[in-house]
Amino acid sequence: MHHFHYAGTGLQCEQVSLETLARRFGTPLFVYSERTLTGHYQRLNKAMAPVDHQVCFAVKSNSNLGVLRVLANQGSGFDIVSGGELQRVIAAGGDPGKCVFAGVGKSEEEIAFALRHKVYSFNVESDAELQRINRVAQRLRRRAPIALRVNPDVDAKTHAKITTGTYENKFGIAFEQVESLYARAARLPNLWLRGVQMHIGSQLTSVKPFVEAVRKVAPLSRSLQQQYNIEFLSIGGGIGIVYDPALASGRADWWTSPAGRKILTPERYAQQLVPLLKPLNLRILMEPGRFISGNAGVLVARVEYVKKTGRKNFVIVDAAMNDLIRPAFYEAYHEIVPTTRSRTAAIPTDVVGPICESGDTFCKDRRLPRLKEGDYIALLSAGAYGSVMGSTYNSRPLPAEVLVRGNRVALVRRRQRTTDIWADESVAPWSR
Repeated sequence: MHHFHYAGTGLQCEQVSLETLARRFGTPLFVYSERTLTGHYQRLNKAMAPVDHQVCFAVKSNSNLGVLRVLANQGSGFDIVSGGELQRVIAAGGDPGKCVFAGVGKSEEEIAFALRHKVYSFNVESDAELQRINRVAQRLRRRAPIALRVNPDVDAKTHAKITTGTYENKFGIAFEQVESLYARAARLPNLWLRGVQMHIGSQLTSVKPFVEAVRKVAPLSRSLQQQYNIEFLSIGGGIGIVYDPALASGRADWWTSPAGRKILTPERYAQQLVPLLKPLNLRILMEPGRFISGNAGVLVARVEYVKKTGRKNFVIVDAAMNDLIRPAFYEAYHEIVPTTRSRTAAIPTDVVGPICESGDTFCKDRRLPRLKEGDYIALLSAGAYGSVMGSTYNSRPLPAEVLVRGNRVALVRRRQRTTDIWADESVAPWSR
């Protein structure tokens, strides 16, 4: 459930008008609902209460310090994939001792930084990484807590660019090789075999792939617990959200899509997985990102021009693919609605940005109310993989970001100044 809704004719985030925010802070503008963030965290936390567990929010989905602090205050741990993300967690007041460090390419500097800050565990992706972590830990005279990432070879049937659990992907260690690699790891003196981990993909809308993966990894977990006394199993993240249409998910019946197809909820997720996990007597880690932050954010944009070319109706807005790349990169759907409810007849519309790329398109031939210059629109479900994947392509400054709590508003990222984009650049001395 999220907290973006129409009050009268105006679209609001909790108790605040999006149009008011757009006029105050300018556009493009990311707006986050604190109530949605905490609601999703609490709902998953409650659903998994029958087992000892820790929710570790995937920082890669939204790394804004304001968002991270909200979740840290809820008791969340964090799933990090770089030294920079760990620094963000620390800056936001998060506990490094609740952080799991994932990713296939950890540098020696990142490993050392994480060890000094006593992260909960490293999710190890290869034999080479195992050897590197041991060397760094030996140099620092520490024992590094590790969990091997198992690739269970389960096809999650999600988008090709976000699937991670098959042997065609770069992630994890082949299931058949895991036990032998644990045996080698046990002989390395500076490693602490703390757990085992898996993650099969993102934006999963069915519980079936999770069940298949857990059933496959559960016997392995029991064996590792008996041999090495591991203490946790991480089942990764991947719970999907509603994108089409997201505004409907603000209703009480949000668990059913307009087509009548039931989507994956924390309760259905837990109902299927808890009976499989409870007998293991291991701590269960989860690494959700999109589920918590996705529907907690929107991108507000202003209509700059309306252009008609033949039979095409283009609405050109001030947001672009550098602000929200998902439609260009993943062909992803985001519901687009006017911030002021319109009674005009819907017409086929292409919503596009100002970047000089044909791919800078948010939707094609979508039926939207007639829009005019100066109107504001909201691209929903932009709280995950939105601002965090932003760039300054075409020398466009990064947008401002605000967090709303009830009727209170906080600017949690100021709009980047154009001159900041090239602040670290210089001309060669021979060109002066």
